[in-house]
Amino acid sequence: MAPPRTYRCESIILSYTPLDEADLLVTMYTRDRGKVRAIGKGARRATSKLMGHLEPLTVVQMSMANGRSMDIISQAEVLQSFSKLKGDLDGISKGLYLSELVDGFGAEDSPNPNLYQLMIDTLTVLQADTESDMPLRFFEFHLLQVSGLMPELYHCVECRIELEPDAHRFSPNVGGTLCLECNPEDAHLRPLSLRALKVLRLLDRSGIAAASKLTMDVSLASELKSLLSTTVSYWLGKEIRSNSFLERLHNDYLPGYTIRNL
Repeated sequence: MAPPRTYRCESIILSYTPLDEADLLVTMYTRDRGKVRAIGKGARRATSKLMGHLEPLTVVQMSMANGRSMDIISQAEVLQSFSKLKGDLDGISKGLYLSELVDGFGAEDSPNPNLYQLMIDTLTVLQADTESDMPLRFFEFHLLQVSGLMPELYHCVECRIELEPDAHRFSPNVGGTLCLECNPEDAHLRPLSLRALKVLRLLDRSGIAAASKLTMDVSLASELKSLLSTTVSYWLGKEIRSNSFLERLHNDYLPGYTIRNL
């Protein structure tokens, strides 16, 4: 039996590129099919039924038709627009950062429903509080987890001893945390404070709602941001373009935090 020529899928729009006179080449991440690139015929025309439905960070129920080289978007129904998030400069910048990561880690014809849900959950929390950076740290950490790249946080990756409550070292190249006795030659090796290790373990066992309420001082926030963003970049194999814009925003304002019992 021949495969169906049309199908429906729930997706979140990651990006689009103008194509020809009035079309759009849309990159989306779907719940059941993974990353999909498809063409929105005439989507840039003011009279198009697709107009306004294919904006980045929009959750859409798609009706698709199989094409020769690329599928065609025939209909789109907006399920969640995240309009409040998009109306805030910090919020939309963070949302596009997440989109770039999903585009980089997501694969075509390789569904990962956990990654899809992680994206939706993180955007939902960000929309409620665009100033907090903790949803980004939660996303980066669990992006590694759902991609099968979870770093070791409880035992030294070299000698396998249980890690004492102390400062340690970390490298994505060896797969996580090392004790102070192990000294592999590794250009990616970096110090890991006890406080940062505790936060990473908290992210491991907490949901996004609880993790997003965590507050910390600037020093600890900077350590976590550097560790997680560089680890994600390491596995992605390139620098994250949207991260540079976030850096410029945060140079103007980085909230002061206080962390307790860590």
